[in-house]
Amino acid sequence: GDDDWVLSPPSSTDPGGQGGQGGGYGYPQPGSPQSPSSSPFPQQPHQSQQPQQPTTWTATIGPDRDYFMAMMQRSGPEAAGLNLPAYSPEQQRTLGGGQVTIGRRRHSTGDTPDIDLSVPPEDPGVSHQHAVLVQQPDGGWAVVDQNSTNGTTVNGGEEPIQPFVPVPLQDGDRVHVGAWT
Repeated sequence: GDDDWVLSPPSSTDPGGQGGQGGGYGYPQPGSPQSPSSSPFPQQPHQSQQPQQPTTWTATIGPDRDYFMAMMQRSGPEAAGLNLPAYSPEQQRTLGGGQVTIGRRRHSTGDTPDIDLSVPPEDPGVSHQHAVLVQQPDGGWAVVDQNSTNGTTVNGGEEPIQPFVPVPLQDGDRVHVGAWT
């Protein structure tokens, strides 16, 4: 399916707003500390400079019209009845806790993922256990498809990512699941 996951930081000029640009994964929070500097001495260059990672990541979840249209062109007749929702407010989710699950609530057991795409308008292309965002040792995040029915793509890729293989995310990446998210 086509769910668009956008990570954007809270904006210092818009504390409750969307901040950053929409439509991508992983915008660092403005003003967040990017590297510890507890030493009063100047630091010497290291053999291998590690890229500085944001300390706070935020996912913006909502329908992506471009992804939906591309998915419809690739799909067979079974997708003919799908329509992009006329109204679906974006959700904001601060990533934390080491991992964030993405999917749809399982009504029979009540199991609910951290990012639940069963809320109206429910994205019919999202599996119950679709994907997981996993925090990396450097503070960044990776997406891992959980062998979902319709796959997970990153940055508009034609082919879904390989199941159970973490794909590191960078500032501005777009992760798609389902028919439009």
